Amino acid sequence: MRRRSGFGWLELLTGILLILLGIWTFAKPDHALTGMAVAYGFAAVIMGVTDIILFIQVERYTGFGPILALVSGILSVMSGIMLVAYPRTGAMVLTLLFPIWFMAHCISRLSHLHHIRLVAGSGMYTFTLVTNIIGLILGFMMLLSPVFTLSTIRCFAGIYLIVLGIDGILTALSRMGRRR
Repeated sequence: MRRRSGFGWLELLTGILLILLGIWTFAKPDHALTGMAVAYGFAAVIMGVTDIILFIQVERYTGFGPILALVSGILSVMSGIMLVAYPRTGAMVLTLLFPIWFMAHCISRLSHLHHIRLVAGSGMYTFTLVTNIIGLILGFMMLLSPVFTLSTIRCFAGIYLIVLGIDGILTALSRMGRRR
């Protein structure tokens, strides 16, 4: 039987990609929303696959959390594919989809806090809790005000994607430290 590595390679890859996407968002603020729609589409697909894999890994647990990861993952993948396939439409719909994606991902991560504490420790638990509560607040603000979303999407998106990337990398590294 092959022993699985304790290192979260998928979390590490996702974290690095999210940080790069966040930096790109700051570096190219004059880019059209269509370019952002495609980039965020790829990020949504990757994060959705990560949520689906998390569901597969924790399906033996009962409760609301694992099912929420599956639903969040499917919605993220569907939203991501739509953004990549139809970037012009995606740019227009981005003001609605982006806040929903933010909130779905945050809810998914919050539903796994117990698992995160077991795997990554109390410090990572607290960081993930605070990060995702802030993400939920920003998601609701963007959902309630599309003008707010259009005017601040690059700033919020860049910062939040970098923070999500750091969260993913720290989770991966803390998994490595706990399994050795």
